[in-house]
Amino acid sequence: MTDRVGQLTVREVSDAECTPHERSIPLGEEEASSWALHFALLADPVRLRLLSALCATDEPICACDLVSPLERSQPTVSHHLKVLSDGGFVRSERQGRWIHYVATDEGRRAFDIIGGGSGSRMP
Repeated sequence: MTDRVGQLTVREVSDAECTPHERSIPLGEEEASSWALHFALLADPVRLRLLSALCATDEPICACDLVSPLERSQPTVSHHLKVLSDGGFVRSERQGRWIHYVATDEGRRAFDIIGGGSGSRMP
């Protein structure tokens, strides 16, 4: 029996017609959990923009210099920088009263993976 649901054709299949094949899953559970955590850390537009700013230069950037371009409050910027730092995407160094941030190698790799480093854009 065949039914049409929208553009999808649904066909009943008996157990005799389907023979499961052994498949391996290339991504292990621990690695998948690690990737999921990294994607969750980057699943925020403010954090992505902060990472893009830090990946655009090798020089440390003062957190205060990121407030105006992002049009966010200093506490919000500091929070997101801390999340990125805790995730290993950026590192910080105190210079007097100010904290300067720089992208880590892991942060740069992540930014390249999502297409930020190649200049590609999402549709």
